Amino acid sequence: MATKNDIRELQPQALWNNFYKICQTPHPSHHLKEVSKMIMNFAHNLNLEAEQDETGSVLIRKPATKGMEGRKTAILQAHMDMVPQKDSNIEHVFEKDAIQTIIDGEWVKANRTTLGADDGIGVAAAMAILESTEVQHGPLEVLLTVDEETNMVGAFALKPGFLKGDILLNLDSETEGELYVGCAGGIDANISWKFVGVPSYADDIALKITLTGLKGGHSGLDIALGRANANKLLFRFLKEAIISYEVRLAWVDGGNMRNAIPREAAAIISIPVGERTNIEKLVSEYEDLFNDEYKAIDNKMTFKIEDVDMPETIIPEEVQDDLVNAITACPNGVFRFIPEIPEIVETSNNLSIITSTADTIEVKCLLRSSVDSKKEELASMVESVFSLAGAKVEFSGSYSGWNPNLQSAILKEMDELYTKKFGEKAKVQVIHAGLECGVIGATEPRLDMISFGPTICHPHSPDEKVNIPSVQKFWGFLVATLENIPMK
Repeated sequence: MATKNDIRELQPQALWNNFYKICQTPHPSHHLKEVSKMIMNFAHNLNLEAEQDETGSVLIRKPATKGMEGRKTAILQAHMDMVPQKDSNIEHVFEKDAIQTIIDGEWVKANRTTLGADDGIGVAAAMAILESTEVQHGPLEVLLTVDEETNMVGAFALKPGFLKGDILLNLDSETEGELYVGCAGGIDANISWKFVGVPSYADDIALKITLTGLKGGHSGLDIALGRANANKLLFRFLKEAIISYEVRLAWVDGGNMRNAIPREAAAIISIPVGERTNIEKLVSEYEDLFNDEYKAIDNKMTFKIEDVDMPETIIPEEVQDDLVNAITACPNGVFRFIPEIPEIVETSNNLSIITSTADTIEVKCLLRSSVDSKKEELASMVESVFSLAGAKVEFSGSYSGWNPNLQSAILKEMDELYTKKFGEKAKVQVIHAGLECGVIGATEPRLDMISFGPTICHPHSPDEKVNIPSVQKFWGFLVATLENIPMK
């Protein structure tokens, strides 16, 4: 039964109804079987042509409405997966639990988890177009890709010729009123140490140090905000603790998504019994220090200490020191802004994940840049830091940015249409995040592409929320765009 908190009551109702279905169907990256099945059934129930490629990406075709057959074929493109992030003090299993949506004034958010508006709203809009009998449009293709949030798996796997369309409308941008014509490329740094653990000290005690409460956020869109990175802060603390109080590191775990700024990090340490008071004091001092340094831009952080069982082994001292020094030295955050557009980040690094086992340490970074040479320069810096520390460094998943085409015919059409419809100019932008346009465009260079969407704040974090009025404008603009697709 509908309630005042029921997103199905919002306008445009068809879009929100479909977003509700998506929220009810688990769809974190790499767990898309159920949501793709739901979408394929949706298409078949509409008697539409639908197929999946080898990765599971879905392609649906809808004929033109009467009188629009002579228009170019438009491709509506979005991704099915969402980033699974939650507050540590709630029970939520993304692989099986529905997203609990909340209407908060002019915003829709989730109950202390990511909402999945990135890119569930884009998927829902495409579904609403497919089922509409009122929207006028030429021939349509809807491409819904898999695992965009983890290396753009679906986009990379597209085979030439899979798409027949002429114009690609990517529905994965996150500021209404902006038309995106370019994006950053990226590359993953995969760093590892192998070691033989050494026996822990019988006279020591073991403590778990945990840093929580940070805002985190999207490692592209939010990187310029200067928010704290839990991995960097934890290792800043560890370095002083090791130098001052004979601390030994046994285990570490920080961050869990390559494209999310780490919100939490923890370590198990071994210390002499007599140093416990000093460590407690140091933890308290660093908690105050971190909160003071980031009080204007981040949440209140919690840095806590608790007793745990002593592990059988700890990390060898030379590996420990190499790790701590390398993490401390590793560049993180904005590396360079675009000189011609100084408010837009050009190049950045997110020190995203640090994990360890009894014999392995792994570190992952996501480097982004709209300039390939600067991406390579930053990658060389990261490689140098960790190679000097004795780690194995490998790079994977490299993709180039999407170079802006300011002469784009669809850009001109949509720019003029936005002004006519809303009485104000749209802002033509490039984005410091990875959009699938760059990857798809490399496979299908003939496509004229643009990206747009509603206003979504803080994607990739539990603070994610989507603005309801902006969804209405986004929908109206999408419908108007399809009604005005040029002739063949």
